[in-house]
Amino acid sequence: MMLEGGCFCGAIRYRVEGSPRRVTHCHCRHCRRTSGAAIVTWAVFDEGLLTFVSGVPKEFESRPGAMRAFCPRCGSPLTFRDALTPETIDVTVGTLDTPEAVNPEDHVWFDRAIPWLRIDDGLPRHGKGRDRPPDR
Repeated sequence: MMLEGGCFCGAIRYRVEGSPRRVTHCHCRHCRRTSGAAIVTWAVFDEGLLTFVSGVPKEFESRPGAMRAFCPRCGSPLTFRDALTPETIDVTVGTLDTPEAVNPEDHVWFDRAIPWLRIDDGLPRHGKGRDRPPDR
């Protein structure tokens, strides 16, 4: 599988060669605040599969050991890396050219979901993060 994507303004483009380990909807506060969205859908890939083919994203540490990359021009959130899982990189599904090419498998941090958000997709719901520490 090969997927391509990029930021809203087109300054950053990336390619991922390989299938995601998983695709998940995240309801944590950090994802919500850094994206401005009620939830963020992530595709989790092996670290070496992602290549930025144009532009250079900026990164910031959203909590100790958690790095988020975004476009410095338009602000689109692009990736997430966690020191606890250095072998993977998460890519925001919304920045893929073909987001329909991947299918979400579950919800994480569902205990922090916004109450007015009604979800009836039938996917498993994890109250906390599957691979994340409980203080996220």
